[in-house]
Amino acid sequence: MAANRIKIAQDKAELVKSLVASKDTSGIFQTYVEVMVFAASLGVKYKKRVPLEGSSKDLSPLRQDYFPSSFTMLINLLAITEIQDIKILGDDEISDDQRIHTFEEYANGGLEILKNELRGAVDYSERILLFLKHQKTNIHEETEEFDLSKFLS
Repeated sequence: MAANRIKIAQDKAELVKSLVASKDTSGIFQTYVEVMVFAASLGVKYKKRVPLEGSSKDLSPLRQDYFPSSFTMLINLLAITEIQDIKILGDDEISDDQRIHTFEEYANGGLEILKNELRGAVDYSERILLFLKHQKTNIHEETEEFDLSKFLS
């Protein structure tokens, strides 16, 4: 599994770089791995899976051994959920490639969502916090359906 690497789409490389804290940026994530896991989570939430048109030349693909075990577990759960076959957890090159491919496409979809949400923003951290707060508010609104039956009894 360590031989496989997670690629970042060429058209999202600048966004990913800007989201990681460095001497040049005030990004909100500490590592590229955190950005990709967050993006993949967004992609899954919004069911947005986008194939990579080409991988970034600026950012080297991320080695899977850079991912903490909890993130690797997320990649595996995502693959099981998507492919609906436990064999996807096999320790073979084909299974590894499928798991990584699924994760990359969801991360790319999530990066597309972020790209749209952050367009024109000066402070990414503030915009992402507002976005997450809005998502939380929407979840509460969706779960509280108006029910006429409580007035009929």
